[in-house]
Amino acid sequence: MRSLLKLLLPALIPSWNFFDVIAPSPRVEYARLRSIGDAQGEWREFRPRPQRLAPLEMLRRLVWNPRWNESLFLVSCAERLTEEPTAHSEDEIFKRVAADVRAEPEDAERPWLGFRLVFVSREADAVTREILFQPAPRRLAEIAVA
Repeated sequence: MRSLLKLLLPALIPSWNFFDVIAPSPRVEYARLRSIGDAQGEWREFRPRPQRLAPLEMLRRLVWNPRWNESLFLVSCAERLTEEPTAHSEDEIFKRVAADVRAEPEDAERPWLGFRLVFVSREADAVTREILFQPAPRRLAEIAVA
């Protein structure tokens, strides 16, 4: 019983000492594009956080929130792409963005999907945006959805 408690205790009461550095996470932005060379699409933040949540919604999200868990996974993939890019992290972000974009109305004039990772920071009164990673766009119809 004591060994079981030793295993469960770190999961129930986590230590916050595992962060090496506290820094902003990259934001994922996406756009539907006309061609592979098009950079003039309407870039939008992927799954922006809601401005406000009702108390009951907050309580429900404490117990059940798979969409937020998936968004946390995307943040992990984005952080990995900024540190050491891998095809796996890029593919995972494309899959999740494509799944959400396919739920939007179809735009036959913009068959390409692009995403980029952006750091947003505030310096005095100015907000600066730095694009850290932007892979080549992919044809939306060819992206396999998980």
